[in-house]
Amino acid sequence: MIGGQIRQRRREMGLRQVELAELADVSERFVRALEHDKPSVQLEHVMRVLAVLGLELHLQVRAG
Repeated sequence: MIGGQIRQRRREMGLRQVELAELADVSERFVRALEHDKPSVQLEHVMRVLAVLGLELHLQVRAG
């Protein structure tokens, strides 16, 4: 899922979870949940975190 990619990018940028949370205006608990692929995270908050990390979310139709 995306949690691992978010964690990897955060580490590449040299950010701790608490620092990412502050920059994205979300809680540190939210960042932990997101990085562990908790299924019930709020999309608005996910988008804030992705913006800070310079990442984008893309959707595509599943094959089959």
